This record gives sequence, structure tokens and C-alpha cells, in this order.
Amino acid sequence: MWSIWGTGLVTGLALIVAIGAQNAFVLRQGVRREHVGVVVALCAASDAVLILGGTAGIGALVVRFPTALEVLRWGGAAYLAWWAARSFASALRPAAPAAQAPRSRGTVVATTLALTWLNPHVYLDTVVLLGGLANQEGAGGRWVFAAGAVTGSLVWFSALGWGARALSGVLDSPRTWRAVDLGVGVVMLVLAVGLVRG
Repeated sequence: MWSIWGTGLVTGLALIVAIGAQNAFVLRQGVRREHVGVVVALCAASDAVLILGGTAGIGALVVRFPTALEVLRWGGAAYLAWWAARSFASALRPAAPAAQAPRSRGTVVATTLALTWLNPHVYLDTVVLLGGLANQEGAGGRWVFAAGAVTGSLVWFSALGWGARALSGVLDSPRTWRAVDLGVGVVMLVLAVGLVRG
């Protein structure tokens, strides 16, 4: 069972660690030292719900309806392209996160939830892909695999948020954020093109 858990952990991390809008936001909030615990908890809890939903069979249900997959594919591509454009625009006028105006807890919560739940690509990764992989482990192993993936998400977001908070002095510079925004933009664009090509 430990090997199944470990496979779930590694697979979950492989999908979650890729730089993207959500990860960049967690990193930014860590550097700002602003509502870090709330952001980490919301991201990890949301991933847990999505992964467990996929394991329970929602992913298989979605796969049975090609129209749903097409909506997710094109919606995900549009979302990723929009974030790529936004990231490239931010890279043109980089600013140190700590220098920006503080945000209320409500604003940060709303942004975190929007970046997670309004991103169609996350449903393809966590619900369809991770759920499908979990179900390949059979009735006895699928929840162990899912537990590993959920653990990977919790470990990643905790490390990213609290690590950025600890390293905020090093990371809080316009040059660093130009590189982050450019990196996010490139990855988002590549993922969008990949989704369009099917």
C-alpha cells in the first residue's frame, strides 16, 4: 500500500508543481507575508475535494460525455491564454509584491477560490487525470493513491507559501517578479496550445 501512496504522492506533485497562475499567487502572497495560512489551506483543501471527487468517479463520468471534455478543453485553453497575456503584461511593469497595497482577507480568499475553481484546466488534471489514475489501482488501492496525491498537494502548497514567506527578503524584487511572470506566461501559453491541439 505504501508504494501506491507513494505513486499518488509523486503523480500529484508532478501535476501540481508546474508553475502556473495559482502557484504564482501562493508565491506572491508568501512574499507579501499576507494571509499565507488561508491561501495554503484553501488551495490544499480545494485540491483534496477535486482529487477525491475524481477518485469517486466524477472523472469517469466526465469522460463519458465528450461534450463536457470539449468544453473543459476549450475553456481551459482560453483561461490559460488569458493568464499568459496577463503575466506577460505584468512582466512589462514588474513590481515587488511587498510594495503593493495590502489586500483584505476577503479579497485574498475570493482570488484564491477563483484561481482554483474557475480554471477549467484544473478539472482536467485533478478530476479526470488523477481520478482516472487512482481508479486504475482498483477498489482497494484507489483511495490510497488519492491520499498520496492529496498529501502531495498539502506538502507543496505549504512549502511554497511558507517557504516564500521565509525567503521574502530575497524574492521581493521587481527583477525576480519579471522572471516569475515571464515563466508563468510561457508555461500557460504552452499548456494552452497543448490543449487546443488535443
